[in-house]
Amino acid sequence: MDISVVIPLLNEDESLPELEAWIRKVMESHSFSYEIVFIDDGSTDTSWSIIEKLTQSNPSVRGIKFQRNYGKSAALNVGFAAALGDVVVTMDADLQDNPEEIPELYRMILKEGFDLVSGWKKVRHDPISKTIPTKLYNAVTRKLSGIHLHDFNCGLKAYRKNVVKSIEVYGEMHRYIPVIAKWAGFSNIGEKVVQHQARKFGVTKFGSIMRFINGPLDLISIMFVGKFGKRPMHFFGSLGTLSFLIGFAILTYLSIAKLIYNQYGITDRPLFYFGILAIILGMQLFTTGFLAEMLSRNSVHRNNYIVEKEIGASDNA
Repeated sequence: MDISVVIPLLNEDESLPELEAWIRKVMESHSFSYEIVFIDDGSTDTSWSIIEKLTQSNPSVRGIKFQRNYGKSAALNVGFAAALGDVVVTMDADLQDNPEEIPELYRMILKEGFDLVSGWKKVRHDPISKTIPTKLYNAVTRKLSGIHLHDFNCGLKAYRKNVVKSIEVYGEMHRYIPVIAKWAGFSNIGEKVVQHQARKFGVTKFGSIMRFINGPLDLISIMFVGKFGKRPMHFFGSLGTLSFLIGFAILTYLSIAKLIYNQYGITDRPLFYFGILAIILGMQLFTTGFLAEMLSRNSVHRNNYIVEKEIGASDNA
């Protein structure tokens, strides 16, 4: 199969028929073998019944329905696991991403050798309350990750198949998939200017004000896990050693002052308590490092989502 189009959605029943028809037109005009994988993230409208109808009219359509709402990262992670195409394209279900971009994204992956190509909505049809925070977020992410993309959170992306099969997306980390891919060893990341459509139906469903707090925290988590996830003792052990040595040096100095220079009242000096604290902190960091090593070597899979229904071509697999 050439292309899998993975589409997470939440209450987008008005957009789905037009989106499916648009994708089908693009795929058939370029003679691609394809599938459209809709992941219904616990919709409360008629989205699932529409997906069921689409699977009947188009055998290339598949649907996965969550028992409840888990979030966009969960939907993408399950969609990646289900995808069969050599190139996996993700897009939003609100008709703001243009399916006409898919052939060029496909070409860039196969012909230019990119592992991942991210869309860049150079001209956006979003309110200023969304565009300004997005620019700040992208600038910080570029600085911290070293990946020179203008729009990390663009829903329209294309991936080589082995990329999506090698990464894990959870929490709110769908915003940082390029960073996750880079830490997994897929560093050939490209960018393409894409057309951004004005929202045709409804309002945005994914995200809230909390994303401005959770987003930076998730980025810090990814940077830490990417660098020290397989060797946490290197991080905690280094800090622990430094703290222990500082504390030991302080207490050694105070002991020498007491024994040689016959100074009294050592325990009355704040430096004494700082030295004790540094040694205790160093020991705690060492303990944390050992526990983290044990967890990293015996970790369990964290992505456990309840799929209520699944429909489409995979039923006969």
